[in-house]
Amino acid sequence: MRPVVYRVVRGVALALATAIVAAGVAGAKPALAQTAAPLQDGAREAATAAPAVPAPEAPDAGLSPECRVPGAKLYNLAPLRAVKAALRDDRAIRVLLIGASGGGGAFSSVISYPVRLRTELEKQFKGMEVEVIHRALSGEVGTGAADMVRTATAEIGPDLVIWQVGTNDALARVDVDEFAEALGETVAWLKSHEIDVLLVDPQYTSTLGSDPYYARVVQAVGTAAARNGVPLVQRFEAMKYLATSGGGAAVGGFALNNLGKRCIAEHVARAVAVAVGLAGDETPPASR
Repeated sequence: MRPVVYRVVRGVALALATAIVAAGVAGAKPALAQTAAPLQDGAREAATAAPAVPAPEAPDAGLSPECRVPGAKLYNLAPLRAVKAALRDDRAIRVLLIGASGGGGAFSSVISYPVRLRTELEKQFKGMEVEVIHRALSGEVGTGAADMVRTATAEIGPDLVIWQVGTNDALARVDVDEFAEALGETVAWLKSHEIDVLLVDPQYTSTLGSDPYYARVVQAVGTAAARNGVPLVQRFEAMKYLATSGGGAAVGGFALNNLGKRCIAEHVARAVAVAVGLAGDETPPASR
């Protein structure tokens, strides 16, 4: 097979994204309409007081019964300081949701995934306004998608980037080392601009669950999260748990796919809420 180069392209899009970030990402924040009424002190404290970290081996009671997964199989946590600052400042939380499956395809339904996610986040942070902006990516991380992430981030100026990553790359059988390098560089770039990042690793199916190559891609996403100190939603492990032991009844195929649609928004929102609690009261730098 012809080798494919997956290193992130430093082309016109990247130059434009970097220039916009340097000059205007901070300026993008005030443009966000703040329609929510200011919170009183008690309400503000309630909104910013994130839940305690659940016991890692027990199913997280903060989730609906059908979606409950032990914390150790659902997320690896790290502080989300920019989201914490938005909560403390009584301004809307702007979320950039990235991923090929974020708004259509497997997530097509009466209620779209971005809408579900916004609803779940507003449940976690009662009284706060959340804006979720979705950008679908076509292609793999190393063939331009990473540059698209930077460009979209510069355009939108989010507090938090939620990036569902790895499925396209795994299906394309990319070089795992090149994938890991491109992903790690992009996450580091986002963090260097004081933007919170949460990664979501690839989905689980019984067929892919036994594929050693697929397992390497899942592991690469986890490694990128750990090395850069960002939270990870372990979508693969969570869905595997629900498929084999969730609620005491194994599910698979179409039923598992439908369950995944219902649970992913809860899983991501719960991880965000718990990770915000790790941020403490420190404020990130004002320049973004």
